[in-house]
Amino acid sequence: MVGATVECLRATIALAPIALVPAVAAVPILRGRWILGRLRRLVLGLQPCFVLLHAQLVRLVDLDLVHRVVASDLRRLADRGRAVARSVDGTVPGDAVAAARIELDKEGVAIQKKLECGTPSAVPACDVTVRYLYQVLRGLPPEQVFAQILTGFELASADSRVVGLNLVMPEDWYVPMRDFNLHMRMLDYLHGIYPKVHISLHAGELAMGLVPPEGLSFHIRHSIELGHAERIGHGVAVMDEHNALDLMREMAERKVLVEICLTSNDVILGVKGDQHPLPVYLRYNVPVALATDDEGVSRSDMTHEYLRAAETYNLSYVDLKHMARQSLDHSFLPGASLWADSQQTRTVTACASDHVASSTQSAGCNRFLNSNEKASLQWKLERDFITFENKF
Repeated sequence: MVGATVECLRATIALAPIALVPAVAAVPILRGRWILGRLRRLVLGLQPCFVLLHAQLVRLVDLDLVHRVVASDLRRLADRGRAVARSVDGTVPGDAVAAARIELDKEGVAIQKKLECGTPSAVPACDVTVRYLYQVLRGLPPEQVFAQILTGFELASADSRVVGLNLVMPEDWYVPMRDFNLHMRMLDYLHGIYPKVHISLHAGELAMGLVPPEGLSFHIRHSIELGHAERIGHGVAVMDEHNALDLMREMAERKVLVEICLTSNDVILGVKGDQHPLPVYLRYNVPVALATDDEGVSRSDMTHEYLRAAETYNLSYVDLKHMARQSLDHSFLPGASLWADSQQTRTVTACASDHVASSTQSAGCNRFLNSNEKASLQWKLERDFITFENKF
């Protein structure tokens, strides 16, 4: 582990001028299955690639590692990478983190203005709670990936609007396949320094023919066990993993949710219907939630994902309702869950005697909801379910 980290740090030190890396939006023109498997969607917007170095990182690594990173290398990193040092009061002002927070401020203002929030013309979307995942471009050279992951951990630690990070770009491309285990070791190392930052990883967005067979056999497991993923994006290749059934039992036990993207998996991987593992995940009680992946590429939305799931797999309203509940329960919102059990059938003790349909709650339940944002939004979802169901 120390050796791998040394290589990451040395690579960063050698090749770490700050760069702003624009991501590209790719929309497939040809719809042939082979082409679509390679014209994978990329991330919209700009993603910063900054190298950060601060005193906490140096303090927390093994002394053996510190001694092996020579002083001249550290000076060169500071000069070339504009490294961020921890300030006297313990904050990390950092160029990258500060710049990202300013961009989030601007984005928030622009959205509020566009939706006319706070005015009589405000649209319902103004009531949607929005949080961000920092996206790391895993198809870049290792030193840049390490720098982005470190920036993501720093930003999520400094700004409550950023609740975690994710690794994006096509999983089957050469660099993400070649460096997959290295990326997991990076996450494992930095997770030890920033244990409170949530991690969600795209893994198993693969199909036979896109990568060598052995490439299908470990990405999901390693993302969970080494990369510390709390959620898995796609997870299509789960049945190609070593000891697949044991892996799904482990996912159920550890409550790792899978983000199911039916339309995207069909369009990009050509996997649909009986070939898709959604029914198997459900059979093994692995938490799942529906997602669109990239709406602009898949030309889909959540309504169509729910419709597709219901029609393809004969899911009931209760099934879909359970998925919606799980999506909030496994969100990275702060605070405790409303639910006392994983099946979302019993509320916590503080609210056990309260009924969602009631216009008032007990003092204990009110205190619980006011102090736990996740539970508060889950309570609102239950009220919305009742409002919807009362229409029929």
